[in-house]
Amino acid sequence: MIHVAIAEDDFRVAAIHEEFLLKVEGVRVAGKARNAEETLELLEQQSVDLLLLDIYLPDELGTDLLPKIRTRHPDVDLIMITAGTDKALLQESIRSGVFHYLIKPVTVDRFIETIKNYIRKKQLLEGREKLDQSVVDDYFAKTQPEFAEKQALPKGIDPLTLKKVKNILRSTEGGMAAEEIGEQMGASRTTARRYLEYLVSIGEGNAELEYGIVGRPERKYRLS
Repeated sequence: MIHVAIAEDDFRVAAIHEEFLLKVEGVRVAGKARNAEETLELLEQQSVDLLLLDIYLPDELGTDLLPKIRTRHPDVDLIMITAGTDKALLQESIRSGVFHYLIKPVTVDRFIETIKNYIRKKQLLEGREKLDQSVVDDYFAKTQPEFAEKQALPKGIDPLTLKKVKNILRSTEGGMAAEEIGEQMGASRTTARRYLEYLVSIGEGNAELEYGIVGRPERKYRLS
């Protein structure tokens, strides 16, 4: 059993990542932390094999937290999950020996395959006191994860249109209704909603009901 902890200040994102983890056999969620202080407390209190660490925590950068974790909990492995695209953050994480670095929003396929790859490599070394070159080569071998393969999209979902919908959602800070997005993409409300609900179904989007002054509540969509 692999015990995984989540350090993420956005409870919605943390809940999504927990849901993804529950899809992987042999994984148990050891706990969740909302900031750096809670992360260190969690590592003290629970047995953790792998920590999913956000960089932009409210009280301290995850990259600044890495040396503390390495000193106090050298056996804990780390995967960074962040919206940050700064090259320096990636380089600092690599120098600290993180297993992987994922940029939000993370699709369910990419997330699960990364966790499975971590488990595979961990199991490869377990119970071995000495290694030969074949084991080392296997450990560092380039894998062909599921997310890297060309996946067939469902009927009615065009990849270029899907990309356009994502770009529209990224351009706004608040949520958008299907009708608004349909206008921007030059399509009907029904077509826009089909793409939006697809994003929700694969964990890349979320929808919330918002109540206006008059009329029925409408679904507002955002990227996860």
